Amino acid sequence: MLIGLCGGICSGKNAVAEYLIRYQNFRFLELKNGAPPQAVNDPRLQASDSTDHANDGNTPLQFETVESLLDFATKRWQEHWVTTHIWEASTVDRCLLRPFFLLVSVDAPISLRWKRFADRCRKRQLAPPHLEEFVLWNDKQLYEKGVGRAFVTDRAQLRLFNSSSSLDELHAALKTLNLADEQRLRPNWDQYFMELASLAAQRSNCMKRRVGCVLVRERRVISTGYNGTPRHLKNCNEGGCPRCNRGEGGGVGLSTCLCLHAEENALLEAGRERIREGAILYCDTCPCLTCTVKIAQVGISEVVYSQGYNMDRDPRNGLIYLQGSEKD
Repeated sequence: MLIGLCGGICSGKNAVAEYLIRYQNFRFLELKNGAPPQAVNDPRLQASDSTDHANDGNTPLQFETVESLLDFATKRWQEHWVTTHIWEASTVDRCLLRPFFLLVSVDAPISLRWKRFADRCRKRQLAPPHLEEFVLWNDKQLYEKGVGRAFVTDRAQLRLFNSSSSLDELHAALKTLNLADEQRLRPNWDQYFMELASLAAQRSNCMKRRVGCVLVRERRVISTGYNGTPRHLKNCNEGGCPRCNRGEGGGVGLSTCLCLHAEENALLEAGRERIREGAILYCDTCPCLTCTVKIAQVGISEVVYSQGYNMDRDPRNGLIYLQGSEKD
C-alpha cells in the first residue's frame, strides 16, 4: 500500500505521515533533492514543506525520480509506504493507475494553518508572515497556473479535515479512521454496484428526482435503468411529464406521472427470464410501493438502496417482500 498525502501550506500532511510511520509501521518515500514547484519564492515556504520524520530512527528512502519511487513501491506493494512528494498531475496520473495507491488530501482552516506556519517560522528563528501575506501565498501555492496544487488535491480519493491544534486529537481521529485499511483501495460489491446505480442516475432527465438502478445476479450486471419518460415521448425536462414539471410534492399525483421509474426500466430491460431467482436490485433511492409490487413479482431476492423516500417506512413495502419470499 502506498499513501500519497497532499494539501496546502501547513495543512497537516506531514503530521499525518509521521503518525503513519510511528504507529502503523509505514516507511517514508521521498525524492532526493526534490523540492516542490513554488509559486512564491520565499525560503520560509521551503521549510514548510520539510518533514521531520519522527519515525523512531527509521530513515526515509530516497529516489532520484518519481518513476524509480513508483517502481520500488510496485515491487513491494504489500508493505506500507507513505509520501508527501505528490505535486504534479503526471505523478498523480501514474500513481492512480496502481491498485495499491491511495491519494489523501489534508486540509485545515487557513487561520489555523497560518498559526502553524508562524510557529514553525519562530522555531527556525524566521520572521513569520502577516495573515494577509500568508493568504496570498496560499492562493498562489494552490491556484497559480502551472504550479498550483489544487488540481492534485481535487483528485484525492479521501479527504481529511485537520481542524484541531492538538496532535493527540489528530492521532485519535487517525486511529479511528485507519488509513491502512486495504478495503479503501477497492470497493466491496455493494459499494461497487451502488456506484453503478448512482452513475446510471446521471442519465435521468426527470424534473423531480434523479434515480438509478442496477439489477445483478451472481455479481454480474443484468441490466441498468434510470427514471424518465417512455420512448418516443418528450423528455421530462422538456415538458414531457406535466406532473413532474408542476413541482408537486413527493408521492403526490403519482397516478398521473408519465415517467417510468428506474426500477421499472431495469426490470423491463432484463425480463423475468434473465432475472431468475437470487437476483439483487441496487437502487440509489428506496423503491416506491408500485415498484415494490413488480420487484416482488419477478422474484428479486434482495433490494439494496442508499437513500430514503417518503414510502420507505410504509409497512406494505416490507409485507410485500415478506409474502413474496414465503410464497416462493
